[in-house]
Amino acid sequence: MSYALCTRAASCAILAACGLGAQAADWSDTSIGWRYGTHFAEPFGRNDIHKNILNLQHVSGYKYGTNFFNADFLMSDDRDPNAPGSSDGAQEIYIVYRHTLDIGKIAGKDLKFGPVRGLGFTLGFDVNTKDDAGYNSEKRMLVAGPTFMMDVPGFLNVSVLQLWESNAPYNKFTNTSTPRYHYDPHPMLNLAWGIPIGSTKFSFEGFANFIASKGRDEFGGNTAPETNIDMQIMYDIGAALGGKPGTFKLGLEYQYWRNKFGNNHKGPAGDGAFAKTPMVRAEYHF
Repeated sequence: MSYALCTRAASCAILAACGLGAQAADWSDTSIGWRYGTHFAEPFGRNDIHKNILNLQHVSGYKYGTNFFNADFLMSDDRDPNAPGSSDGAQEIYIVYRHTLDIGKIAGKDLKFGPVRGLGFTLGFDVNTKDDAGYNSEKRMLVAGPTFMMDVPGFLNVSVLQLWESNAPYNKFTNTSTPRYHYDPHPMLNLAWGIPIGSTKFSFEGFANFIASKGRDEFGGNTAPETNIDMQIMYDIGAALGGKPGTFKLGLEYQYWRNKFGNNHKGPAGDGAFAKTPMVRAEYHF
């Protein structure tokens, strides 16, 4: 990975850490993880890319809400090269931060109604940087909107978020940079969940994003509505072996990503904009 890429990634991580450290946590969970699949896809590229993904995740709660931070380090094989004609795979860092204020806790009132146990307001951002042969994404995105915390075992949060996204790719074929381009503000329906499966040591976890079109892209083409569903069945293998519950989890994951990054899979972006990727996943919590 290049020095510039490492510097940008470190800056993003520091920014997220500042948000996490702003409150004293009443509870927290931090984990490192690994997942691997052989059917990743990239728009205008292939749909049989092998990737190893390392991640650092932190979730915490304080008096008035929760923090969520996740950093993925994605390492492709040469089916997604890091430069034209290269035999080395691309590398990417993708960071997500969300802060949800619990309106009921702030107001000192129980806001439970029907299947909803509480209301929140979520703010956050996504940041990525990728070193590849084509687009070389430099995504920046702010998000904000209401969150409905559903009354289920574990958790299920449903958020309606407005997105403000921009990008400034660098084309390695022509050695030219594209000025930062701001897409139209657009909404996203987001679901995030972690639900135990009965009294077993299995849990059903994941997220789903349903994203509206973000208008025209930086090249003048129309963008398409995007669906990204990432779900996993995890087994608490640590508890099964007599250890502390929730320490070590192993499972299977599946990602369904249609019109990836707003690229229509029926257009020039081709099958690479429609990923259907099974993975294996492991997590260590500390």
